[in-house]
Amino acid sequence: MLNNTQDNAPTRSALLDESVWEKSTFNGRWRSTRESLIVTEPATGERLGSVGACAPADLDEVVAAARNGQTQWAAWTAEQRAALMRRAAAILEQDREAIIGMIIRETGGVRGKAEVELQGTIDELIHSAAILIGPEGHLLPGTHPARLSFARRVPIGIVGVIAPWNFPMLLAMRSVAPAVALGNAVILKPDPQTPIVGGALLARMFELAGLPEGVFSVVNGGADVGEALVTAEGVRMITFTGSTAVGRRVGELAGKNLKKVALELGGKSPFIVLDDADLEAAASAGAWGSFLHQGQICMASGRHIVQRKVAADYLALLAAKAKALPIGDPYRQQVAIGPIINDRQVARVQQIVDDSVAAGAALLAGGTHEGRFYRPTVLGDVKPGMPAYGLEIFGPVAPVVIVDDEEEAIRIANDTEYGLSAAVQTGSLERGLRVARRIRSGLMHINDQTIHDHAGIPFGGTGASGNGSRFGSPTNWDEFTEWQWMTLSSEPARYPF
Repeated sequence: MLNNTQDNAPTRSALLDESVWEKSTFNGRWRSTRESLIVTEPATGERLGSVGACAPADLDEVVAAARNGQTQWAAWTAEQRAALMRRAAAILEQDREAIIGMIIRETGGVRGKAEVELQGTIDELIHSAAILIGPEGHLLPGTHPARLSFARRVPIGIVGVIAPWNFPMLLAMRSVAPAVALGNAVILKPDPQTPIVGGALLARMFELAGLPEGVFSVVNGGADVGEALVTAEGVRMITFTGSTAVGRRVGELAGKNLKKVALELGGKSPFIVLDDADLEAAASAGAWGSFLHQGQICMASGRHIVQRKVAADYLALLAAKAKALPIGDPYRQQVAIGPIINDRQVARVQQIVDDSVAAGAALLAGGTHEGRFYRPTVLGDVKPGMPAYGLEIFGPVAPVVIVDDEEEAIRIANDTEYGLSAAVQTGSLERGLRVARRIRSGLMHINDQTIHDHAGIPFGGTGASGNGSRFGSPTNWDEFTEWQWMTLSSEPARYPF
């Protein structure tokens, strides 16, 4: 019988003992590898630890273990599986402060970001336990009084999850928790820049919670390991969170191998400021939407679309906020802006800013960096054709596009291949709804900013932001199970043949 209390919860050292995962990977048990990934702190370059590196050929063994584990796990009752998910959440709760510190150091995010990420991860576990109280199927109309006809949801089998580095724990758990709770086995490939909080720590959590061997595995490595996971025989579904370019490749490989695929991709989310908006509130929301976690969020406010009547005042307020934000090491200082994840991304952000200024954009704040610390940047007079107008920047840059009226604001907002999130700032709820209904976007917020997520919502984008899949407790049954029709007859059917 499962123990559903926290009386035997592990100590802090049991969860965060680095010697457990150093130079190791996990497929129900820890195993040493010949190669390692060295994990460094973006802010300082300091070594944080290492994890075992996998090769594509390792997937055969991992899939075999997952297949065996899933058969056992799917036979557990819904309440037994729910109890384990709650125990996993309690394990994270107990080590909250230490985990927050590791998230800050490994991702370069500020403390508030780390707190949100950990709480969101815990919420995903709790919501995944809660979905198991729902009905598992439907009783259907029958064609014969002695025959019962019903449809039931059954686990897909083995689900591959490829997670990014910006919110590695939360964006992994958004797929891992519901997939596991609904009876699947999961093989997770975290980003090689964040394999501790994005992989090793989650494996340790499930191990301590008592998850059967093989139900959850972690494979570490680069694109070759990711492709091996997508194409591995026996893996029946792939969920991928990351760039649109890589998502297209994942979708191509998954489709060619007849696998279900859920893609949560990039964004260029419009943040519309109408001429009746509270400008101070709008500038505050706009700064948060563009600069939170150094702009390294798919839902970041990618274009501020502002009516000409209030543009000058809005730009002044936004630039002042950008200049006032403290920058530095988020683990050792009280700052609002931490480091960009790596040097290559810093160079990309700088190139976009420089090329946009050369094309005529006005640099009103920022535009420079020291090492990986990029100053919050405001670009005015951004126009179609400039790099900052169309490209997902993934840096702390707020491009501002000036428009004459509502119609132009709507046209500019929809002038993108993306469709993830959007926001409208206005003094009129009626006006806000009128504009919002015409924006092509999976998420929409009136009088708020573009970055919002919660375990209980259907999260996902349209267009180049995703393939229509939705993550969240109302939709997880649809994503991580498949339908089976079944009939039962009290007497054997007889036919004329």
